[in-house]
Amino acid sequence: MNRVPPAIVILGQNSQPIAKKISAHFPGSQIYGLIDRTNDTDINFSNFGETLRELFSTETPIIGICAAGIIIRTLAPLLSDKRAEPPVLAVAEDGSAVVPLLGGLHGVNDLAREIAAALGVQPAITTTGDIRFRTALLSPPQGYYLANPEDAKTFISNLLAGAKVRLEGAASWLAESNLPIAPDAKLTIRVTEKAIAPTPDCLVYHPQIVALALTKLSNIEPEIVVSLVQEVLENTGLAAASVAGFFALKDEMGNPALEAVSQYFKVPVRFFNLSELVELDSIEFIENQAAQIALTAAGANSHLIESDRPNALNCAIALAAEPINASAIGISRGKLAIVGTGPGGAPWMSPEVKEILREATDWVGYKFYLDLAGTLGFGQKRHDSDNREEIDRARFALDLAASGKSVAVVSSGDPGIFAMAAAVFEAIDFDAKPEWQGIDIRVAPGISAMQAAAAAIGAPLGHDFCVISLSDILKPWEVIEQRISAAAIADFAIAFYNPISKQRVWQLGRAIEILLQSRDAKTPVVLGRNLGRPGQSVRVCTLGEFQPQDADMRTLVIVGSSQTRIIPRKYGDVWVYTPRRYEK
Repeated sequence: MNRVPPAIVILGQNSQPIAKKISAHFPGSQIYGLIDRTNDTDINFSNFGETLRELFSTETPIIGICAAGIIIRTLAPLLSDKRAEPPVLAVAEDGSAVVPLLGGLHGVNDLAREIAAALGVQPAITTTGDIRFRTALLSPPQGYYLANPEDAKTFISNLLAGAKVRLEGAASWLAESNLPIAPDAKLTIRVTEKAIAPTPDCLVYHPQIVALALTKLSNIEPEIVVSLVQEVLENTGLAAASVAGFFALKDEMGNPALEAVSQYFKVPVRFFNLSELVELDSIEFIENQAAQIALTAAGANSHLIESDRPNALNCAIALAAEPINASAIGISRGKLAIVGTGPGGAPWMSPEVKEILREATDWVGYKFYLDLAGTLGFGQKRHDSDNREEIDRARFALDLAASGKSVAVVSSGDPGIFAMAAAVFEAIDFDAKPEWQGIDIRVAPGISAMQAAAAAIGAPLGHDFCVISLSDILKPWEVIEQRISAAAIADFAIAFYNPISKQRVWQLGRAIEILLQSRDAKTPVVLGRNLGRPGQSVRVCTLGEFQPQDADMRTLVIVGSSQTRIIPRKYGDVWVYTPRRYEK
């Protein structure tokens, strides 16, 4: 049962040794360092409050190596529902104190004990129940679900006042606690996979030991499958909270019905190859593929349970001996996100792109673009490739996702503008590999180079415009000439990508000649170079002054329309804009 790796936040370099010691204890954790005051961190930030609140809002555990007060004051506006709070802790700069602050229902005290043990100190736990009973009844370990948390506060208060409790069912975390257990106690803690009605004097914990296998779902609507699964659980008397996951064969990957039950029951779907399924001895189940899948998922010492299942649903249920770690069984549905990082580094990335990069298992892309994405992917695997290998890169990423990975294909700018999104769909279209059909594919837009260049100088794209790539690697130059001529005659402002390179030295000059045939030599031209990166420059000239040597492959060229205007500024700079109204 995987947990979200924590973010370790430091404000000064003196906190770095403790941060690294804590980080080493939590694989996948990232050290966030205040820019200009720290170095050698995974992620730099400039605004402590915004960073902390973003982490909190995304339910990321936070370990702040700083004063508790600053954390509390920063997060105070977000505190409304303690059931939604991730673990938040303060750790002294010298590691002498570990103080859990928020997230009592999500294991903050257990996290504090782990950190304290790693640092060789005692955690400053103040929760009376945790201290006395050495367990958090309100926050059971992963694999267990508390059915009636609304009764827990009074229940724990009664225990603290001297009441005894009896245990029904098996759970080592309860048996090994300091709870005042007595066989004739009035209070009860019941551990069961059955759906029973809790009472104020009985806390009910459902262990996630139910593996539910589904097969042959092609002809059933997703909402019908959800209702049929509910019916199966009612027929067997099983609690929905005891379902650890849904399991199927890989050829069902991407089936909307499986996505629907996963979302409704809030548990994962995992997939097996046919060759991975256990062999069945019972003649009754020998040809029941669903039974094989369920028993494979539930593992050793598991058993099938009988069910009056609806005729429309081909399913099987197995009960495991211990809670099931679904994330360690089979593979998940592969994910492929084609993301745009913008023209520069992290400040240009959307929150969506940052989240995708953070959650991906693998990054795929041109090395330069992966470097621009920064070190956000601490713990992810990078797959670098040459910039001219777009289709091979797309195929590699698709194969990786088909194996169950969560893959981010990284483009600069916007991935849908002369970039990797089209390459991925081109590969899907022409290769048509069946295993790619089940991948969850999405495109996350980024700020394009033309948007960045336009914003840096004003609004040259304020009216109708078009975008043309001058690269003739993938299309004939004759087509490019036709488009330049048509755009010039139509009086569009034009953004030119890929204006020149070492191999393509004459095309830009020819484009300028074509433009001058129908556009005034005084037309403003904007040259944006290294946008969003060190050495950024944006300069303005006229079409008559513009020479091919003024640009390179890192330059975005915007040629204005007949309406585009230059506004001189007080100290020598200019603004460039194209009016929204068109007057001829």
